[in-house]
Amino acid sequence: MPRDDMTSPLIQRIARQAFLTFRGLGSADPGKGFSENQAQLRKLVSEIRAEDLKIRPRKNKGSTPPISVPHNPPVTYMHICETDAFSIGVFLLKGGTSIPLHDHPGMHGMLKVLYGKVRIMGFDKMEAPADLPPPPQPYQRGSLLRAALRSSGDYGDGSPPCLLSPHRDNLHQISAVDGPAAFLDILAPPYDPDDGRDCHYYKLLPPPEHPEPGEEGAQKAAEDGVHPREVWLLEIPQPDEFWCGGEPYPGPKVSM
Repeated sequence: MPRDDMTSPLIQRIARQAFLTFRGLGSADPGKGFSENQAQLRKLVSEIRAEDLKIRPRKNKGSTPPISVPHNPPVTYMHICETDAFSIGVFLLKGGTSIPLHDHPGMHGMLKVLYGKVRIMGFDKMEAPADLPPPPQPYQRGSLLRAALRSSGDYGDGSPPCLLSPHRDNLHQISAVDGPAAFLDILAPPYDPDDGRDCHYYKLLPPPEHPEPGEEGAQKAAEDGVHPREVWLLEIPQPDEFWCGGEPYPGPKVSM
């Protein structure tokens, strides 16, 4: 792996620090060394801007979400680099679109908005106790996941990076607010269905105390200042209105 210095592009230094942070990361408590490396990675990621990656903010071409057709995906992804330990890329969301609620099995993550504004709702997986009331009808418990609404907020290019871990904010939904948005995304380790890290999608069911539809009800609970708010999530196939296309990454090359 090439040695980095302060003259290296910021994204190269981020990749190097991601390698130091996540190499050999297992399921056990990663300890103090991991926390220190993660803090340094977060510091570097907080400095990244769209221009560092030669990405220009997209203009909103209307308030109506785009139709998901092959030449017009609602979300696109720029691949920057990937190793067995981590992946780095950029997600670009058109105005009015969302990345549906999904999980990151056994994974850590870091997200930094590059332009625009996104709304993120984060959930923690919970073990359902034996005396938990039955799930809403007509759903079966096997298709449901008990979770707690951990965080909800809007983030822009001046916001600090958002973190997720195997046990905190591991499920999230990301929506573009007031126009297009883009964010740098680091996942460790990367998704790998063959190693038990497939992406699962979920739908929020209405909380009993807030009978509004799922997302609106959970958002209302968050606005009421009740954290964490326990909810039921229904596992669903990837929504028809969502899929992710690819586009070339225009920024500095990263060597690993």
